[in-house]
Amino acid sequence: MRTFSPSESFKEIQLNAFNPQSWLQVERGKLSKLSSQSSSSSIESLIKVPEPPILPFFKPVDYVEVLAQIHEELESCPSQERSSLYLLQFQVFRGLGELKLMRRSLRAAWQKASTLHEKLVFGAWLKYEKQGEGLISDLLGTCGKSAQEFGPIDVAAQLPLDVNVNSHVSVLMDGNQVLRNVGFRIGDEKIFCDRKKISGLSAPFNAMLNGCFTESLCEEIDLSENNISPSGMRAVKEFSVKGSLGEVPTNLLLEILVFANKFCCEKLKDACDRKLASLVSAREDAVELIEYALEENTPILAASCLQVVLRDLPDCLNDDRVVEIFIQASRQQISIMVGPASFSLYCLLSEVAINLDPRSYKTACFLERLIEFAETDRQRLMAFHQLGCVRLFRKEYEEAKHLFEASLNAGHVYSVSALARIGYFKGHKLWAYEKLSSIISSVTPLGWMHQERSLYCEGDKCWEDLEKATELDPTLTYPYMYRAASLMRSQNVQAALAEINRILGFKLALECLELRFCFYLALEDYQSALCDVQAILTLSPDYRMFEGRVAASQLRTLVREHVDYWTAADYWLQLYDRWSSVDDIGSLSVIYQMLESDAAKGVLYFRQSLLLLRLNCPEAAMRSLQLAHQDASSEHERLVYEGWILYDTGHCEEGLQKAEESIKIKRSFEAFFLKAYALADSSQDPSCSSIVVSLLEDALKCPSDRLRKGQALNNLGSVYVDCGKLDLAADCYINALKIRHTRAHQGLARVHFLRNDKAAAYEEMSKLIEKARNSASAYEKRSEYCDREFTKADLEMVTQLDPLRVYPYRYRAAVLMDSHKEKEAIAELSRAIAFKADLHLLHLRAVFHEHVGDVLSALRDCRAALSVDPNHQEMLELHSRVNSHEP
Repeated sequence: MRTFSPSESFKEIQLNAFNPQSWLQVERGKLSKLSSQSSSSSIESLIKVPEPPILPFFKPVDYVEVLAQIHEELESCPSQERSSLYLLQFQVFRGLGELKLMRRSLRAAWQKASTLHEKLVFGAWLKYEKQGEGLISDLLGTCGKSAQEFGPIDVAAQLPLDVNVNSHVSVLMDGNQVLRNVGFRIGDEKIFCDRKKISGLSAPFNAMLNGCFTESLCEEIDLSENNISPSGMRAVKEFSVKGSLGEVPTNLLLEILVFANKFCCEKLKDACDRKLASLVSAREDAVELIEYALEENTPILAASCLQVVLRDLPDCLNDDRVVEIFIQASRQQISIMVGPASFSLYCLLSEVAINLDPRSYKTACFLERLIEFAETDRQRLMAFHQLGCVRLFRKEYEEAKHLFEASLNAGHVYSVSALARIGYFKGHKLWAYEKLSSIISSVTPLGWMHQERSLYCEGDKCWEDLEKATELDPTLTYPYMYRAASLMRSQNVQAALAEINRILGFKLALECLELRFCFYLALEDYQSALCDVQAILTLSPDYRMFEGRVAASQLRTLVREHVDYWTAADYWLQLYDRWSSVDDIGSLSVIYQMLESDAAKGVLYFRQSLLLLRLNCPEAAMRSLQLAHQDASSEHERLVYEGWILYDTGHCEEGLQKAEESIKIKRSFEAFFLKAYALADSSQDPSCSSIVVSLLEDALKCPSDRLRKGQALNNLGSVYVDCGKLDLAADCYINALKIRHTRAHQGLARVHFLRNDKAAAYEEMSKLIEKARNSASAYEKRSEYCDREFTKADLEMVTQLDPLRVYPYRYRAAVLMDSHKEKEAIAELSRAIAFKADLHLLHLRAVFHEHVGDVLSALRDCRAALSVDPNHQEMLELHSRVNSHEP
């Protein structure tokens, strides 16, 4: 799923002119030191931190309340309103950065669509979100499973003919003869038609031929001035007799369509509409025909053209003709094209346009139309804020100010950050500070409020606000970056590195890696700088640094010249060292360099994908896995990577199938390992444990490197533990540790604990903490093997190292609840809920609220939790129970 990345598009250029080559294109070791007076200005520009961007997202002060309201409305609203509510839910999750939940909300909007047009819009949106996943569809096809979930819709079949035409077939007498035929003259040609059949096409024709008009007495009528050709009239004649159009070329169909519209021949018009719609297969067709569709009011053709255009996102927005249609079309024409889904359509177009270029004219135009089609206050505040952001990025400050004020007045408090920023740009720094202070004192303060206020004060006040911002929302990157840069400028090097490492320990943010790269560059620690820039390039190969002015790949080339080259043996030694010390960023960097060698790239890309998954970078991991598939050296290896691609995207059975196909070709470690992994995950049958053990044993008999064998031994130990075979499990973990699979300490600790030796378990986890570079999970696990006071200390350490891990908050809250400190327990959970939409935190807080008799708060948390996971059984039961107590 694409995510909005403000680092390139939205930040104001703030760095001084900086030429990275001046740091690097010198002899190694000749650069002036950080303390040198001559380099101070360069250091200043090198480590300057841009202000945090104003994000074009919906960020309510109390997202739990909004999610609960949405869930409550979904329970009782008419079916035609559900898609718009799921779209709002999508916007809330986007503001929270919850990518999986965003996509799930879009899917729900698509599933609950009550009209064809909503189905088209949300189907196209999901297709856009799933860009780059074509390989997955292809692989599912090879397993006999269709993946065309969001495939094209047969618009004509979904929009049946709804025409009520009264056929007037009375005929007039001329003497004693019935005027059975009528001739239509077009230029030099005459087309004879059955008067009764032509009269049946429409009320106007019936009135003309059978009414009181002169034409009713004529055997010949001149239609030369009605823009119909003889060929077109012959096709009309044929339709009047047969009720269908034969093989008619497109240009003639358009001619007949205009004619049918002019003479109100609804059935003929509908036939042209459907015939033309069936011919739309590419963007060129759609662009050419959509103008006719809007001009002649043909909804089937218009919807077919819209579908083709939207399925070509984002490329179609580079076509000026397409953009002009969406910008210039009238409300009536938009209604013809997309029915009641106008707001959803412009939400999609705005989203894509912002991702392409938030400063562009078309982005602003789409958002203006979004405001035009907004129907509720929540839709309006979101549209006002987004357009305000675009105006702000375009430096159109006065227009932006009015839009943000409108958004704020509609209830979007986050827009105040933009108003403060505009005030600051105009020189009203004190006003900006007071504006934020007023908000902080009037609502429950959030991290972004203190972060924004820190921009408008200095010294201790600034640091206090940034500390408070981190306390309220530790996921905000700017406070860490500001503090680290300030410490670096004051030459407090270790403190600066420790500060930036705090956030990199749990959030692999590109801008933070870039800042640390700058620190290492200033310190002439080129090996560490190279490590960070290679990690950046692994995550984002096209990343540009220093406000987008320099390609990261170019900086990497320059830094590379100052680092010793390694042999193949060096690479593997370095990888083992970093892997065994659980230094995932370092491991990524080594693999990046190894990919430049002649080593088998498929294996390296696969290992890269494992690391990226461990670092919670699923999109980058999938990209690496697809590269592994592309560079596989054999058919059996390729099948293994196909299996992992399918497994990682939730298609476990198909992944298992690929593993079995690979084993039939060649028995290999990775094929057996994949099969064991997929089987353990897909089968609920306890008896499958013996099969998993057998598969892992088969894997260990096959050639592989020690890194992967350590993982297999670790997994085998886990299966043995689950089966109660503790001695065999211990042997597996000890053997894994012998080949430096450090994570096996955790498994061995579990064995000690199950043997009632908590001291040995604690000691084992302490060894892991000593060895691991990232030890938050180790502290969390060790907390289970000690007394309450030590548990509390370990869990406090977990929260310091990784505030996104939810277990420590739940544990502390439970302890407080046991001590009858209900308010403190609820506050502990609320602290984490403020920045993390987690089902378990919401569930526990709902239970606590129910316990203290606060039914409304409990019900709110239940509803918000069910927005996060609508099918969670315990949550559904709690919701039902609490709902029955609602006053």
